[in-house]
Amino acid sequence: MNTAVSPRDYLLLLSVGLIWSSSFLFIKLAISTVPPYTLTAARIAIAVVILAGYLTFKRQGLPTDIKNWTIFAVLGLFGTALPFTLISWGEVYIDSGLTAVLMGTMPVATAMLAHLFIADERFNFGTGVGIMIGFGGLIILIGADALHSLDTGVIAQFAIIIGAVSYAISTTFARRFARLPGPVMSTGSTLAGLIWVLPMAILLEQPWTLRPDGMAIISVLILGIVATALATLIFYYLIHRVGATTFSQVNYIIPVFGAAWGILLLHEVPDWRMPTALVLVLSGIFIVSRTAKNKARNIET
Repeated sequence: MNTAVSPRDYLLLLSVGLIWSSSFLFIKLAISTVPPYTLTAARIAIAVVILAGYLTFKRQGLPTDIKNWTIFAVLGLFGTALPFTLISWGEVYIDSGLTAVLMGTMPVATAMLAHLFIADERFNFGTGVGIMIGFGGLIILIGADALHSLDTGVIAQFAIIIGAVSYAISTTFARRFARLPGPVMSTGSTLAGLIWVLPMAILLEQPWTLRPDGMAIISVLILGIVATALATLIFYYLIHRVGATTFSQVNYIIPVFGAAWGILLLHEVPDWRMPTALVLVLSGIFIVSRTAKNKARNIET
């Protein structure tokens, strides 16, 4: 890893945070005429074409052994197919800003999984406090009485949380098992994600019968080209340049800007729980990431 983080790296870090935070807005714009499985399959298919072209340009190829394709299959399921579908389905029933705040719990869930499955990422008291604060935000956001009235909106919120946990599983798995170059990992895992979700789209939604409006088509193209293909390439570039700890700071951007996009552009009106939960989620992320950074600094010295 190059320890000299340049202004260009920080600009790319900001860019990927803005890209990912805006994806909830475009999902909301598309989901009214493009159902969840089809939306997921379409954006992944677009990304696969772009990533495969980039891989060809780099004169690299995908491996053919079972071990690496097993890794691709796991990353494709938990990193693309499952969370993309859950988020798309959830946004049928809840606002994009609320979705962004719920997704902000992903790094906290990652810290918990890393503690369990990665030997050198055990968390301490500080990390535990951050996790408790982050999940406290979830309790406020969903509401303490949610389990007594499991309406569609509440179920949609739980679907988004499962999507966040799915991302956490993918991140933890990638840290432990991903060894191939970034363009290869991104193309292979994205292709595997398409293999997971495409049959479901065909069987359950018959995409050829749909009549998406113009805004939905534009949104799907942006999701595929920018939020999936381009953001994945930036991610794999930055993760080698700045390291996982610095890259994790992008999680401050996603829930804040994701909520802002919905309020400013979709005129979503949050109640008091949303800003309160946002503060708690961001505080949890800050404590977890700060503890990890201090731990890494102590190991280096």
